[in-house]
Amino acid sequence: MKSFIYFILTLHILSCSPNQNKLEVYDFQGVKKFLHQKDNKTYVVNFWATWCAPCIKELPYFEQIQEKYKKDVEVILISLDFPSQYETKLIPFLEKKQLKSKVIVLDDVDMNSWIPKIDSNWDGAIPVTLIYNSKNRQFYPQSFTYDELTIEVEKFLN
Repeated sequence: MKSFIYFILTLHILSCSPNQNKLEVYDFQGVKKFLHQKDNKTYVVNFWATWCAPCIKELPYFEQIQEKYKKDVEVILISLDFPSQYETKLIPFLEKKQLKSKVIVLDDVDMNSWIPKIDSNWDGAIPVTLIYNSKNRQFYPQSFTYDELTIEVEKFLN
């Protein structure tokens, strides 16, 4: 019940903010739809945060993948930033970087519940990436170089 009240308060605070249209904030139930699309696209879903240096380093590679394969691939960047840092860190970061990929925020304190639902081998460390389409699904508990990411995405396209 506490986490539900906290979530509602967070949404209220964001709705009163001048940047309310900048963030899509979901609990895990809301994020699930982004992890199980059933269409002809390949989805590249990256879990990251502004406080994670390897995450920030690889973000441009996801942007390049989104641009290169825009007809066949959709990149979704799921931020795990803390609610207390949305206004001070996350929103300014998004405004500065002007990311073209879809960015959503996962705000669900019950990590022990939802982490294994994404992948049973995930220990909770980030960055991690999930690549999937209607035929295949692969979880990557690692950071990527551009070339490594391209090779993995192309496996799903061929």
